[in-house]
Amino acid sequence: MIFSVVLILVCLYFLVLKTQRPRNFPPGPFALPVLGNLLNLNLENPLKDFERLRRTYGNVYTLFIGRNPAVVINGLKVMKEAMVTKGVEFAGRPQDLFINAITLKRGVILANYGLNWKEHRRFALMTLRNFGMGRTSMEDRIHGEIQYLIKTLESNVGKTMSPEHMFHKAASNIICQVLFGKRYEYDDDFIKEILILFCEIGKLINGPWSMLYDSFPFIRNLPLPFQKGLRNVEVIIQTLIGGLVAEHKKTRVPGEPRDFVDCYLDEMDKRVDESFFCDKQLTVITQDLYIAGTDTTSNTLLSSFLHLTNNPHIQERVQQEIDQVLEGKAQATFEDRHKMPYVQAVIHEIQRMSNIFPLSVFHCTTKNTELMGYSLPKGTTIIQNLTSVLNEEGQWKFPHEFNPENFLNDKGEFFKPEAFMPFSAGPRMCLGEGLVRMMLFLILVTLLRKFKFIWPEDAGEPDFTPVFGITLTPRPYRMKVELRSTND
Repeated sequence: MIFSVVLILVCLYFLVLKTQRPRNFPPGPFALPVLGNLLNLNLENPLKDFERLRRTYGNVYTLFIGRNPAVVINGLKVMKEAMVTKGVEFAGRPQDLFINAITLKRGVILANYGLNWKEHRRFALMTLRNFGMGRTSMEDRIHGEIQYLIKTLESNVGKTMSPEHMFHKAASNIICQVLFGKRYEYDDDFIKEILILFCEIGKLINGPWSMLYDSFPFIRNLPLPFQKGLRNVEVIIQTLIGGLVAEHKKTRVPGEPRDFVDCYLDEMDKRVDESFFCDKQLTVITQDLYIAGTDTTSNTLLSSFLHLTNNPHIQERVQQEIDQVLEGKAQATFEDRHKMPYVQAVIHEIQRMSNIFPLSVFHCTTKNTELMGYSLPKGTTIIQNLTSVLNEEGQWKFPHEFNPENFLNDKGEFFKPEAFMPFSAGPRMCLGEGLVRMMLFLILVTLLRKFKFIWPEDAGEPDFTPVFGITLTPRPYRMKVELRSTND
């Protein structure tokens, strides 16, 4: 009898007490034993559930992922307090999730806040800047890859085509040139393999199997689908990226770097006695930068042409501004954006509507802190609902529709509202933002100057509902390509 009572009490402790909120913690839905709030969410795509819960519990609320509480933050006011005003206090990363296993807790995106992360972020920013992020040398790399896009589109003039693989491979090549000093033909086995592997990983991260991995540690060694993601990472890091690093070690000239990998190897030579800079960190940080640049850019480009083909009047106005500004010029430069307010507005509106990283990357508190009057212990997981900011009533003229006027003032000048934060904000703001912005501008301007893109008559109504994963990906679609005439 006593044993039974003790057993019941132990079960109650693990199943109930473990899911109770700390004192003065944000409110939220009732959490079931063990499962937490998993049944409150559609694990295939929980974004509508996040919005529904926000309407019930406010801009700061709690969800339990299994037995672990996570605080969901919404709206510009809350986001600014957490990510900007108290940026360092919210700059940590949870360290026991599926996504951490993917990155081996190294690199810059998922590494926890601390000296190692600071050193690598500083090094990455400095190196990207030295290799021309925002300068002519980077523009030359981008324009070089655009010529391959033009060839692909020219071969499809008068036809309908799916742009998905073309944009993924183009974005991949620009990043590969920065990281490894080389580009690959669009039918090359390397680029095909690495894109397939990353695509499969992306479907797992933020999906139901990732959520189960995070919630129930005892299933992590079982032969379940997330094991394939871990194997894919092993192939990418050890075989594909590891092979490129080994090749660099054989061919590099110390002190004369050709690309990011060479710069890192030079830095390793300088820091012989430090453990921060090492081969394992190098392979993961290059993976981080590859993902950050490739997935973001390619999916935003896909969203761009989905919107432009379905808003031909906007596409036409963009082309008129491009023609006017670039008249007599061989090609666009990134500086030309300052003379193209409407083009700028359209690109930013595409980023707002595509909302590529709707939940950003999970943060956690680095110390005991407060947010909007609530007490958050050190190590509390923070989920940013960026959708709540990018669509927030009162922050946008047209919060729920595609309209470039959201980024134009009464004089037709471009301006960027405070609520525009597709790359998050604060110390953990996306590392590759500058490179992505340049790629988007130069690719869109160059292609729209030369081609007209049309929604096929037999394609039916467009489906703007994205596929949920590590990023929001537009559903596959086809577009018709035509050369613009001089009369256009």
